[in-house]
Amino acid sequence: MGAGIAQTCAAAGFQVTMRDIDQRLVDGGFRRIREPLQKRVERGKMAQADVDAILSKIRGVVSLKEAVDGAQVVIEAVFEKMEIKKELYAELDRLCPPSVVFASNTSSLSITEIASATKRADRVVGMHFFNPAPVMKLVEVIRGSETSDDTVRLIKELCAKLGKEAVEVKESPGFVVNRLLVPMMNEAFNLLQEGVASPEDIDKAMKLGTNMPMGPFELADYTGLDIGLDVMEVPRDGRSEVPSVDAPPEVRSGGSARPEDGTRRVPLSKALGGSMNRPITASNRAVGLRGPSAPAATSAAGEEAWPGPAASSGGPRRTR
Repeated sequence: MGAGIAQTCAAAGFQVTMRDIDQRLVDGGFRRIREPLQKRVERGKMAQADVDAILSKIRGVVSLKEAVDGAQVVIEAVFEKMEIKKELYAELDRLCPPSVVFASNTSSLSITEIASATKRADRVVGMHFFNPAPVMKLVEVIRGSETSDDTVRLIKELCAKLGKEAVEVKESPGFVVNRLLVPMMNEAFNLLQEGVASPEDIDKAMKLGTNMPMGPFELADYTGLDIGLDVMEVPRDGRSEVPSVDAPPEVRSGGSARPEDGTRRVPLSKALGGSMNRPITASNRAVGLRGPSAPAATSAAGEEAWPGPAASSGGPRRTR
């Protein structure tokens, strides 16, 4: 997801720093950006000059300190594990000036708890993109208990500059989309367990009966069983009155594999006893931004383009 967010920001004219914990993973992020764009060039849907312009605005680094240098907004896109996020946010808080805004791409976790790892809870906000980030128009903007109006306003303005539609959401496990979507996907597995219909026919029924572009199994395959399981388990921690979703064993058995390349790759056929054969992937990636057309080493142009909350400058965002 982080690579897609980096592409989205660069395409909108922002200077972006994309950071990961290993150069091999940074290179993989660039590959995931470059290859789909090159296919568009080959099909005559995009000019090579436009691809080159997007890539020229993205700088890949491994050092977190280097990634956040001069940034105004830091967008985090690490695994949906609270302990990992809080460790990162504590480190970001030490590295970034107090004016920098931290935006989490979490799909379900508490913004208030994430912010508790910092000394700037008013400048921590949820900014949940949807996959694939360059294509999907929606961004959920989630307010934590201490997130300021200025911070929410800044992120909504940033969404508009990225060509996205923002919806403001109060903190709740799964927010809006996943709180509705994940139980539906979970129920598809229950239908399969009960022998009501095959995965293919369940997908077909939902696509033709509700005009969904993808059926629940196709969507689970695309987003990853591990991601869905993480969302299902969020309410179990006692912070919410929202009923938890009881994940079927098929989902639970397929959500933990993580090969050495930094991605989590779980064949859906493993969960469904071989009835389908598409891989499930989730990458550990992140992004950092400065203002539109600003040099990578400075944030002056970015501050002028969209000043940070309380008239302060900020810093780029990056994940680990």
